[in-house]
Amino acid sequence: MASQNNEEKLNEISVNAFSSKDLNDTAVTESEWTTTRLELWSFYLFYVGNNGLSGFNFGPSQFQNLLFLAGYDPSQPPFTLACGDGDCVLPYLGKVRDINAIVLLTNGISFAIQAALLLLIGAWADYGRWRPNITIFFTILAVAVSFSWLGVNDPSQWRAGVALYILGLNRIFFQFAANSRISIQCTLTFWTAAFPGLVRDLPEVKESLAEVKNQNKDLETHAKFTSISRNRVSNISFTIQSVGEVLILALMVGILKGLKSDTSTEANTKAFSVLIAFSGGVWLLVALPWFFLEKRRPGLQLPPGTRILIVGFKQTYVAFRECLRLKQTFLYLIFYFLMGDVLNTTVTVVGTLQNSLVSYSTLQLTLLLIVGIVSQAIGIYTFWLVQKRFGISTKAMLTFNACWIIVLTIWGLIGVHTEKFGFKHVWEVWGYQVFYGVMVCPWYAYSQTMISEVSPLPQMFLFFALFSVIGKTSAFIGPLVSSAIIEDSSNNNMPFSFLFALGVFSMIFLWFVDVPQSRVECQEFIEAESKRRAFETSTSAYTGDPHVKMADV
Repeated sequence: MASQNNEEKLNEISVNAFSSKDLNDTAVTESEWTTTRLELWSFYLFYVGNNGLSGFNFGPSQFQNLLFLAGYDPSQPPFTLACGDGDCVLPYLGKVRDINAIVLLTNGISFAIQAALLLLIGAWADYGRWRPNITIFFTILAVAVSFSWLGVNDPSQWRAGVALYILGLNRIFFQFAANSRISIQCTLTFWTAAFPGLVRDLPEVKESLAEVKNQNKDLETHAKFTSISRNRVSNISFTIQSVGEVLILALMVGILKGLKSDTSTEANTKAFSVLIAFSGGVWLLVALPWFFLEKRRPGLQLPPGTRILIVGFKQTYVAFRECLRLKQTFLYLIFYFLMGDVLNTTVTVVGTLQNSLVSYSTLQLTLLLIVGIVSQAIGIYTFWLVQKRFGISTKAMLTFNACWIIVLTIWGLIGVHTEKFGFKHVWEVWGYQVFYGVMVCPWYAYSQTMISEVSPLPQMFLFFALFSVIGKTSAFIGPLVSSAIIEDSSNNNMPFSFLFALGVFSMIFLWFVDVPQSRVECQEFIEAESKRRAFETSTSAYTGDPHVKMADV
């Protein structure tokens, strides 16, 4: 009965609002903001550069490599015996710590900074036309950090590596690991925030909306078409990024051969920094089209009496307050918080184990990445083809994908009590790259698309920023807890026990998310907030059109 009521609400449209003048005015607006193929492909191309090679892959590896070379074996007096196959420690933040714990702790610190920064500026993307300027600023910052690694290639400079590792955290949505962390994450947040408007203005989506307004299509069918369109753009962007990343990695193999990175430890360490800088240069090159071709779509007006410096805190407060009314959004928010923590921390823990297993070899890590990225492209595009062929919902695809994240934690958990399996051998990390690419990487597409499924469209940037803050909060809790677990147990696999339990628990919240009901709740939310003048908008929470709404209340 509840489902039937939802469907009836979804088809309630204010037909008497469609005067010929309104339609003519709307047509003019739609023509002005139609997404062109050039704009869409520049969106795809930007993500080829913002691929995580500098911050997510080589940055963390170089950071851990410097820690290993600078550290000492704790079985002997400090700094008398270099690190080998045993434990490796360094004094950090007032305490001697295992280098893997240092990596996790630094992750937690960088994500905490990231969460605070997003809380301040995340909602800025909602207002005016200047969100692209923020993307440009953080992109340039991330590229600058990438080039700064050229000056950090000696073990004695590991403290500088900490600073670059934290500063680089700029890819604020789904990558989480190193070099240009703050800069990479912030860039990715504001680039991703363009996604909902880009899809809404696709010619086919606008044509579908026009059919609804002409009463040739029901609103539920349009909602499903919009959802599929979002998934198409999201999955294609990830697939294109994967193909581009493989090409970049192929060039990096040539660079490593030219640098003769495998001839000595010094050459290998220098090669890490060169690869990070090269990745930054490629990013800047492929980002330029998006800088010039992105349409500066207008955002909201500032609420009365609100200044831009505090609007992020105010809007986040409003979003949290209304989450009790947006019950489906709130349920997904909890799931996103927990499962995001599980995945982020799991990948970081596996990454530290992988680096040790291959002895920080730049060539081995690059070849592993090629396997991983090819698998990623295959996985994401296969997921999309299956979804398109059988019309599977975003929630169902995300649920299937999340189950494999839990499987990954189980494999790591096996290694707590045995040396036979559980990321103990080099062959396992090769298998991990294939498994992670095919079965886990679709998370980054579907988890983001799901945000747009349960968030009101006029405040989409706000809710993307809110989810990003939540994601970053979880991202610093997981590494801090895992770091403490490693220090207490002296077992680098022990964090998987915590991650497995947390992952299973998070699935409960995803199970109860009702997407059709969420669309109704979002419309009611927007209309209520408009009356309070919390948001200056008259458009639908889902369609982006002032005349076609998901509920008529």
